[in-house]
Parts: sequence; C-alpha cells; structure tokens
Amino acid sequence: MSLLSHSIRELHDKLKTGEVTASDLVGASFKRIQEVDDKVQAFLTLDEERAMKAAGEAKPTTALAGLPIGIKDNIVTKGLRTTCSSKILDNFNPVYDATVMEKLYAQGMIPVGKLNMDEFAMGSSTENSGFQKTRNPWNLDTVPGGSSGGSAAAVAAGEVPYALGSDTGGSIRQPAAFCGVVGLKPTYGRVSRYGLVAFASSLDQIGPLTRTVEDNAYILEAISGLDPMDSTSANLDVPKYTESLTGDVKGLKIGVPKEYLGEGVSAEAKQSVLDALKTLEKLGATWEEVSLPHSKYGLATYYLLASSEASANLARFDGVRYGYRSPNAENLVDLYKKTRAEGFGDEVKRRIMLGTFALSSGYYDAYYKKAQQARTLIKQDFENVFEKYDVIIGPTTPTPAFKVGEKASDPLTMYANDILTIPVNLAGVPGISVPCGFSNGLPLGLQIIGKHFDEQTVYRVAHAFEQATDFHKERPAL
Repeated sequence: MSLLSHSIRELHDKLKTGEVTASDLVGASFKRIQEVDDKVQAFLTLDEERAMKAAGEAKPTTALAGLPIGIKDNIVTKGLRTTCSSKILDNFNPVYDATVMEKLYAQGMIPVGKLNMDEFAMGSSTENSGFQKTRNPWNLDTVPGGSSGGSAAAVAAGEVPYALGSDTGGSIRQPAAFCGVVGLKPTYGRVSRYGLVAFASSLDQIGPLTRTVEDNAYILEAISGLDPMDSTSANLDVPKYTESLTGDVKGLKIGVPKEYLGEGVSAEAKQSVLDALKTLEKLGATWEEVSLPHSKYGLATYYLLASSEASANLARFDGVRYGYRSPNAENLVDLYKKTRAEGFGDEVKRRIMLGTFALSSGYYDAYYKKAQQARTLIKQDFENVFEKYDVIIGPTTPTPAFKVGEKASDPLTMYANDILTIPVNLAGVPGISVPCGFSNGLPLGLQIIGKHFDEQTVYRVAHAFEQATDFHKERPAL
C-alpha cells in the first residue's frame, strides 16, 4: 500500500508518532509523479526544491500539516509559474498568492506543483490545454474530463492524494466522476475567489478533489471562510465538516429529478443511481421523483452567461502589462489583435466571440438579459424542491469518460457533457460527485446536491453512501 493511500487522519497520526516524516510523503509524491506522469501528463510545473525544503521544516501541528497537494494552474502561486494552460500566460510568475494558497500554507500543506487544465478552464476534457493532453488513469485512451482534468487524474493516479480544482459549470465534479474520485463544488461564496484567474466570475468556485469524502471535508474546512479581498465571499462561520460525517441518514428526504434520468443518460449511469438510492434506502433515507422543469434551459443559459463574463474577464490579456506579447505588431491595435490571435486557443476564441456577441448592442436583451432571467427560474426550481427535500441526487455525467479526440471537433456535443452539472452553478448551490459504479471498466459518479451553505448534509449523505460501498477503494492499474 502506497504511503499516500492513507487517509488524512491516518497520515496525521503517523506524522505525530514519527512513523513517517513530511519528507517521506512529499518524496513519495514526486517519486510517483516520476513513475507515471509521462503517461498521465497531469502536471505542468513541479516545485520540488521548495516542496522538499518545506517538508524538512514541517511539524504536525494541524491535521493537514506536512501533506502534499496539487494545485490547478488557474490558482495563482507566488513565484511559481501560473499559466491557465494558455500560451498567453506561458511565462507568468505571480507576485502574490491566492487566498486559498495562504490558507493551505497556514495549515502546513505543501504544494508539489501546478496541474494541467483546459485553457482558462474552458472545456470538458482537458484537450484544450495549450501545452499537453492529460489522460484518464483508468484508460489512457480516454479523457479525464475537464476543466480540472489534471487535478482529478493526478489524484486517481496516486501522484498526489489531494488537489484543488475550480468549477464553473461542472469542472470539478465531471472530472471527479470520470476519474473515480471525490470532487466538491462548494456553495458560491463559501471559498474566496481572490487569486483564481477569472473565467465567469458569477459561477466560478474553488473546491477539493480527494480519494474519500472525509479527506474532502478536511480540505474544504481549511480553505473556506470570509475574505476581505473577495466581496462575494460569505460572512458565515465555517462548520467543522468532519463532525457531520456520522453515517446517519435516517429520515433524510431525497429528491430525484426526472430530468436527470431522461434522454441522453446512459443505461449504466441511470442504473448506478438507482442502485445508490437503494443503498441509501437501506440506511433509512427515502426518495421521490421531483422535477426541475427549467433545467432543460441550463446549457443555453450557461454558455451565454459564462461566455459573456469570459469576454469581459479575458479583455485584460492584451500583451500590454503581462503575459505573451506578439513580436510582429507595428502599432497598438496590431498588438492587441496579434497577441490575442497568437496567444489564445480555438475554444477560448470561440467563447470570447460568443460572449461579445451576446453583450453587443441590439442583442443584449435577446440573449444576455434573457439568459439572466432563465437563470433566476433555474434557481427557483432548486429552492422549490429544497422546501420539501434535504438533498437532490442524480448522475454526475450522462456517460463514462469518452475517448481522446472523440468529441474534439464537435463543440456542441462536448458542451452537452456538462448538462447535469451546470444547473448547480447557475443556482449557486453545493454539489459533490462520489464514485458509484463502473461501465466497461470506467468509473461513474453520483451527484449529491444540497441547499445553499449546507455542505454538511451533502457530506453526510456522500459519506454514508461511501461507507456502505467499496467503489472508492478501487484503483486504476497504471
């Protein structure tokens, strides 16, 4: 059993008794990266010298002290290259740390490097990276999901036991499902976005990817909380999430949206959810079919809003202050055009164009405003269901991971991959994906959605299901 296969609690005990050292753990992480990352290609940048130095000085004063973690490459890290997997930020070295990084350092965690992603978090397969294509450790011919594909693949491959990702329309939960790990998107405002390179500011959230629900709860506890640097972060106490993992779901009411088990959802994905519901019934929960009638507009709503916000957010990458600058420009307008044409990839350009169109004069009311109204209806659907039910459950993705290159030339089919995760971001509620089965040797994910700022209940249900099954114990044979 690899050192890094132990839970946070077990590792903390081993560190306290001196059975292992932080240097052993961080060293084991780099050794595993050396063994398998040429196949998986999860990491873009490693920080071995600083990580080993920090490990040498680490003391087990907190539950997370001395433990290695991987960081998605759109979270800024002081003095460590942060590219968003884009050529336009190829040599960008930030001069400050994101708030989540400061919180992890305060707990004594040790980042080992930066993880590959879809460029600027735009994609569902990590095939849109400007540098490399990450592979799914369960089958190297398939994608790991996206945009946090590097984070999910690194955890699944045992390169790091924990990673941070970001979720704008399913970018933590979908790769977690594809790679057979646990991934949580917190409530919007639970975790500071300061230092997360913005894609769509009203949707983005940072969250943890781990092997178990308990480990996930430890890390969310560490990174949550009010931040004066982020006016959208919520001024609410951070609960002890680990204390809610009682395994008790007696009397819990589950709503299962008929829209989440309808057309396009594979038979295996549907069956794995029904089996999971039987497991939860045995534990004392009850479930009923419910409806989220406006979720069918989720995809169109999301791509209009997210692209509109992206077109505004990405205007800052212009070759003037930082990042790539085209050497072929003869004047200022030329500089903007050529820098952006040469620096951005196709998917990013596609979304900037769509967003700029939706915000343009004459089209704003027809598209952007209409999408905001639809978003309100989607949010109200969730609120109506949560009046009667504690959580909503469905599949995380309609199918298991697809083959590399299979959907690359068809953006609309690729976009449809997030159809079950997007409404959660539009409503701002928390959602988790936990492993719940396999289809042709590839993992399937169960999505558990909770009320605003009720991550405790989400974790409680996820943990109870995890303890009653063995899916989380399966490992890919890399």
